[in-house]
Amino acid sequence: MVRFMVVLSFLALPFIATGADNDSEGEMAASIGDPSKGGPIAAQMCAVCHGPDGNSPLAMNPILATQHSEYLYKQLMNFKSGARSNAIMTGMTISLSDDDLRNLAAYYASQPATEMTAKDMTLVAQGQNLYRGGIPEKGIAACTACHMPDGSGVHPQYPRLSGQHAEYTATQLRAFRSGARNNDDNQMMRMIASRLSEKEIMALAEYISGLH
Repeated sequence: MVRFMVVLSFLALPFIATGADNDSEGEMAASIGDPSKGGPIAAQMCAVCHGPDGNSPLAMNPILATQHSEYLYKQLMNFKSGARSNAIMTGMTISLSDDDLRNLAAYYASQPATEMTAKDMTLVAQGQNLYRGGIPEKGIAACTACHMPDGSGVHPQYPRLSGQHAEYTATQLRAFRSGARNNDDNQMMRMIASRLSEKEIMALAEYISGLH
């Protein structure tokens, strides 16, 4: 649906992969950093909000497991630089080196995501129509173009959305709509979100939460 990440109170959601997908993610993670070095950082600094393996138990915080490592790295760098505004995440990343951020991204990308299901089935049908067909009269293309029919995302530019917490996804869409989040390339997500109603945002977020 939309491009988001997330990571963290504002990053990207995730997150069900097949064995082949996990192998692929492992290779991608290795190309950007060392998961074995990122694990201790995650345990010490991130587990409280995002869970020990990136499967956040809190709906306000994104699931990071199985997210594309390059996407996670970009979000972490944006938090550190202030390009993505979030006081908590800036504080968490400011003391980490570039290698630390790469290793952390690689660790979460290598973790399997826990399968989720949508909770509000009254919104799922509308969300599916929006995700797969867009809204032509509003000039909104289908989310599948960038995020794939199964929500896996086109690596590495567009994040994996599959199985992300609905609350987190909706929060990110609202942030893009208001301009509070502005680290999207070419303002693509801001343009899309600005044309979405609150009900459409909720429907998309709910559908994505059960997508896999």
